[in-house]
Amino acid sequence: SRKQIELKMKIAVEGCAHGELDNIYETIKCLEKKEGFKVDLLICCGDFQSSRNEEDLYCMAIPPKYYNICSFYKYYIGEKTAPVLTIFIGGNHEASNYLQELPYGGWVAPNIYYLGYAGVINIAGIRIGGISGIYNGRDYMKGHFEHCPYSDNSKRSVYHIRNLEVFRLKQLSEPINIFLSHDWPNGIWNYGNKDQLIRFKPFFEDDINNEQLGSKPGEELLNTLKPDYWFAAHLHCKFAAVIPHSCGKITKFLALDKCLPKRRFLQIVDVPHNPNLKIEINYDLEWLTILRLTNHLLSVKNVTNYMPGPNGSERWEFTPTEEEKSATLQCFGNNLLVPNNFEKTALGYTGRNIKKIKQPEAVCNLQTVLFCKKLLVDDPLNIILNLDVSVNSIISEGATEITIDDQTFIDESDSSLTSQTKKKVALNLPQPVQDSVAFEDNPPKTCEESYSEENQRNNAELVQNVISKSNKELVKATPLDCEIAPENSNKKFKRRNASMYQSEDVDS
Repeated sequence: SRKQIELKMKIAVEGCAHGELDNIYETIKCLEKKEGFKVDLLICCGDFQSSRNEEDLYCMAIPPKYYNICSFYKYYIGEKTAPVLTIFIGGNHEASNYLQELPYGGWVAPNIYYLGYAGVINIAGIRIGGISGIYNGRDYMKGHFEHCPYSDNSKRSVYHIRNLEVFRLKQLSEPINIFLSHDWPNGIWNYGNKDQLIRFKPFFEDDINNEQLGSKPGEELLNTLKPDYWFAAHLHCKFAAVIPHSCGKITKFLALDKCLPKRRFLQIVDVPHNPNLKIEINYDLEWLTILRLTNHLLSVKNVTNYMPGPNGSERWEFTPTEEEKSATLQCFGNNLLVPNNFEKTALGYTGRNIKKIKQPEAVCNLQTVLFCKKLLVDDPLNIILNLDVSVNSIISEGATEITIDDQTFIDESDSSLTSQTKKKVALNLPQPVQDSVAFEDNPPKTCEESYSEENQRNNAELVQNVISKSNKELVKATPLDCEIAPENSNKKFKRRNASMYQSEDVDS
């Protein structure tokens, strides 16, 4: 009925964004106009590419010839404002230096919110969780040791998920409505049209047969959390599945493509919410309490970091009690609304010719500083930098960046923001293989400048049935045949070659 529809939030789910914010928002605008509704929330499932400037491009794990500033910087510097509340997780092609400033989540631009390494938030009664990055067994058990400037190796390991975040998410006991990951949970193909998937992506077949397609920790989280919806991206194709759980619940899984013409990159879903609550982001009390209770498990060392288990002598279950949640609520003054405290920590892209560009030094973000002080948890980047962070040490636009001391390292036992002394031990990290590049005359091009004219008027093929005839319908599909009409029709558009993401054998 119409009343029931009004009680549901219109959520646009997008696969790999790849920096195409202008085109994504324009597609949503076109969809709203055609279908006569208003999108309340946009969710992006990784490869968001929140590049603020040329230096951020050098922190992304892509070949230098594909460095492209795209359109995020416009929203960062205030030239544009996101027309719809946007949340996202990280993938394996990110401006990692910027995202590392917000390990527990925060605003990367006005109205655009990052969930952090892992996070859970509440929006008008909808509980949304997510984990950033992709799985790689080599780094899964390590601490968050990376910092900018990155070596060629740490530029990639920085976006690999860690066992700490998976352990924390497994402590959740309250129902999750939506969960986000970049890569797929392992084994998900068994619950959808596997044959169709292989026909579309034949090179998946060997990995499927060897049960190597997807993330094993993701599979564990799927079976533990049993969310109503699970959205993912990464493999650049659309795939839907329905996963039954032994308790009688089901999870509706949907992976989406990247933002390109005639690709299935966007889906509209209607999710029940509380119409009496504003559509704004609130911290999740259970998640905050888990962060507080497990702060001692945080490691910033490039060594194996074991999580506690039932055979040890220490506490190993951290599902919070009511008393523990009450104590956390007091830390936040009984107010869980995420403050709109976005501040720039670097200059935005200006288009000026810059002859020499290199990776920036790492900085701490005021949002994280305030969050950590309130919850009494540690900022992993602050531990590495060995800084006594205060409001005055946060750089503002045009100020000098905070410098890393590569030879200092903080022992975990003394890593609290409230501790009086910090123990230092030697840490030698490899220098970046390519820390600077000289440009001839031209800075990196924007997406608009590098697009070809032949793709400017390509139709946006968006939404079809997401479940094959052999499965139940996942969500009501919303077709769209309208064109994307860029605000400036004089600009020429050229889509990036997909080969830019084929340089990494493991992480692609």
